Amino acid sequence: MTTTTALHDLTVAQLADLLRARKVSALETAQHFLARAQANASLGAFLDFNEEVTLRQARAADLALAADSGSAAPTLLGVPMAHKDIFVTRDFISTAGSRMLAGYRSPFDATVVSKLAAQGVVTLGKLNCDEFAMGSANENSAFGPVKNPWDLTRTPGGSSGGSAAAVAARLLPAATGTDTGGSIRQPASFCGVTGIKPTYGRASRYGMVAFASSLDQAGPMARTAQDCALLLSAMCGPDPDRDSTSLDVPAEDFTQSLNESIEGLRIGVPAEFFGEGLADDVRAAVDGALRELEKLGARLVPISLPRTELSIPVYYIIAPAEASSNLSRFDGVKFGHRAAQYADLTDMYKKTRAEGFGDEVKRRIMIGTYVLSHGYYDAYYLQAQKIRRMIADDFQQAYLQCDVIAGPVAPTVAWKLGGHGNDPLADYLADIFTLPGSLAGLPGMSLPVGFGANHMPVGLQLIGNYLQEAKLLNVAHRFQQATHWHLAKPEGF
Repeated sequence: MTTTTALHDLTVAQLADLLRARKVSALETAQHFLARAQANASLGAFLDFNEEVTLRQARAADLALAADSGSAAPTLLGVPMAHKDIFVTRDFISTAGSRMLAGYRSPFDATVVSKLAAQGVVTLGKLNCDEFAMGSANENSAFGPVKNPWDLTRTPGGSSGGSAAAVAARLLPAATGTDTGGSIRQPASFCGVTGIKPTYGRASRYGMVAFASSLDQAGPMARTAQDCALLLSAMCGPDPDRDSTSLDVPAEDFTQSLNESIEGLRIGVPAEFFGEGLADDVRAAVDGALRELEKLGARLVPISLPRTELSIPVYYIIAPAEASSNLSRFDGVKFGHRAAQYADLTDMYKKTRAEGFGDEVKRRIMIGTYVLSHGYYDAYYLQAQKIRRMIADDFQQAYLQCDVIAGPVAPTVAWKLGGHGNDPLADYLADIFTLPGSLAGLPGMSLPVGFGANHMPVGLQLIGNYLQEAKLLNVAHRFQQATHWHLAKPEGF
């Protein structure tokens, strides 16, 4: 057996190789990461552990590895990871970061969770997130904020902040996240890790606590593109019996084309992503990454996504409208929180929701209910859907000129916790570069490409055409083979 001192510095691929070679056991690996996660509880990344379940899964993985000597074992057998608390789980509490679901235990696992479990992944616990995935700073969780391991006074991004912070701090090698308007890509950028959102419908939404059903999508967060390819291969696949939005597209091995040359690849650079509002330090890091991709043989092509600015008002009409509908199920009747004292059924609804929902969730429910109400549906919601289609068309026009689109993930590096105060619009504006791809349902990813002000990480966003996840991962992997940014580690972890 090897010592466990450096287990947390291994990537998913490296750890998987050790496990399959029986140089380290799944049990000692799980124990090591549990100890690290519990020792760093002040980071706020984890919401729930179930050590008995975790160690039982690890022992089962060791038995499976011993049975076939690792030769035919699934690649991820024995690899530990944790799930964003938007995914429901039988053996761990599922809260969606909300008082409304405090202590709730689901009778079933989300499809993404069960798919990974079928590959032998060992679950370490559940990860903190903005309440119902609504937020860009992970300050909206009812159970406290998550801190950025690069600077504990700063946000890790949201809503998958717990996932990004845990991976960056080496509390686990990988985690699941969800991306509605940038909630994998933005925290990946802020924490200096790699994350990918696949094409809408690639990964089943069954068992994901719904925020905006036409936008929500699951994806992995890890330190490298290779790790994300391994995880995404396990997470994706059709699930038509349980998710009506699931694409009838077979599961794909995204690792197959990782090492292909990117010689001649046309990388579109949208003018709208590099205008006023982009911080100089972020621009410098992104420009450096684009130059590196040119050295690898890619060609930069200027393109335009003319409706980029409209993505913010469009998203913040459509997403709250869908949230208003989805969150109506939390009424205190069937499950979740119920007010202790009330006069009648209507009073119970009001008090339950007033007590259970946080401010940002209430704000979005009210906006959504307003834009769907009689007299405003045509003026707001219907118009937003029309512009959404135009935004998608802009991307298709761009892909006539390029193969992949590249630009910044966010206009700035991570800001101070509480830095946006009581100004939700400041958080909304931070999503300007991630929202267009989400509205179009396109795959997108973030990979670390340097550091900005105060030595905070900067991510490069890659956006591909539909079902082009393999191409994005190929570009990211070739970049990471030539650079070292993804190896950087926050001090103290």
